[in-house]
Amino acid sequence: MSEIKKLGITETVLRDAHQSLIATRMPTEEMLPIIDKMDQVGYHSVECWGGATFDACLRFLKEDPWERLRKLKDGFKNTKLQMLFRGQNILGYRPYADDVVEYFVQKSIANGIDIIRIFDCLNDLRNLETAVKATNKEGGHAQIALSYTLGDAYTLDYWKDTARRIEEMGANSICIKDMSGLLVPYEAERLVKALKEGSSLPIQLHTHYTSGVASMTYLKAAEAGVDVIDTAISPFALGTSQPATEVMVETFKGTDRDTGLDQNLLAEIAEYFRPYREECLESGLMSTKILGVNIKTLLYQVPGGMLSNLVSQLKEAKQDDKLQEVLEEVPRVRKDFGEPPLVTPSSQIVGTQAVLNVLMGERYKMITKESKDLLAGKYGQTIKPFNPEVQKKAIGDTKPITHRPADDLEPELDKLREEIKQYSQQDEDVLSYALFPQVATEFFKYREAQQTGVDLSKADTNNKTYPA
Repeated sequence: MSEIKKLGITETVLRDAHQSLIATRMPTEEMLPIIDKMDQVGYHSVECWGGATFDACLRFLKEDPWERLRKLKDGFKNTKLQMLFRGQNILGYRPYADDVVEYFVQKSIANGIDIIRIFDCLNDLRNLETAVKATNKEGGHAQIALSYTLGDAYTLDYWKDTARRIEEMGANSICIKDMSGLLVPYEAERLVKALKEGSSLPIQLHTHYTSGVASMTYLKAAEAGVDVIDTAISPFALGTSQPATEVMVETFKGTDRDTGLDQNLLAEIAEYFRPYREECLESGLMSTKILGVNIKTLLYQVPGGMLSNLVSQLKEAKQDDKLQEVLEEVPRVRKDFGEPPLVTPSSQIVGTQAVLNVLMGERYKMITKESKDLLAGKYGQTIKPFNPEVQKKAIGDTKPITHRPADDLEPELDKLREEIKQYSQQDEDVLSYALFPQVATEFFKYREAQQTGVDLSKADTNNKTYPA
């Protein structure tokens, strides 16, 4: 094992913490006043972009995500900025052509990102190749995140071998992405040791507090030699977010993994965010339902966000009483679908199909388009084969694809540029449009109306819900 050194801390309050607790609704103006203080801490990195922040900026906050990134970069003079990137899906929900992926990486790094954490919902490394190469070409740090999950195929040998392949791909570090809070303490110790055996790359661990074990998981992972952990400043920690930064700093104080971070400085940052937390609680933006421990995560391997989706789908169908049946159906559908990790978009695909199977009273009576695409190989390769009967029912005699799905996609950038030329004000606008065509177009109209002083209630937009 590599020599033990101080434990690095990645602060998530500007991205995953508020994505997990207040549906990604923290505006840029809430972030800017505290950046100077955060920049003095000595974090390994600050995660501040990517994931759902891009969509939420455009759709709900009426902000330009690229402008947010530039403002954050202006403030963080000494700290690396990090983002989350869904491999070939970028920050959207479908695979994009290689030219779009490459251009998005180029512009992310040009506007201020240092570390790109790249993952795929199936852990199909072919879906990460383009993003890793592009990050290396632009001089960024390419971190591949393994979507952690359970199942008899996910052995320590599987993870060790995957770590070896990641290093061979040219990645700079590996992240264990435990999006559901499934990784328990002693398993974390074994997993970190296995990854260290399989690769010489630094290992980072990301988890959520949802199931209540995350702080103990970090402790055992650190003892096993993990290099960096993801934490959130206390007002935006716990629940479906990460363990609290200050607690983890105190835990390792005076040990050979001492983080070296200043508790007084962290206390000032926590004091800054505390009133905003209270506001979010009062307005209902932060629900008390997501602040406790949800042990169902460990029982059914259902991430917190997926659980709330299942509940709302059943509520809409006026079948709330079927939740238990759906929770029991999820692992069965997942098995039929090749045992994928449950993370965007595979969690939505498996969850929706489980709901349909229960509500229809017959399994696979109705099969969603996304389920058919998954079973046709359009999302990539799963760790286990699909259930042949279910696959046959879904796609008939169609031959599933076995190559990298993006190989079937024609270059898209020129066509997209042509489509939005009347609204484009910066190079990056084409990327916003590529990911969310309708939402971005509405935002461009809103931006133009603001710039020209047009009365927003009379502006040429379909969406009249703009803030003043």
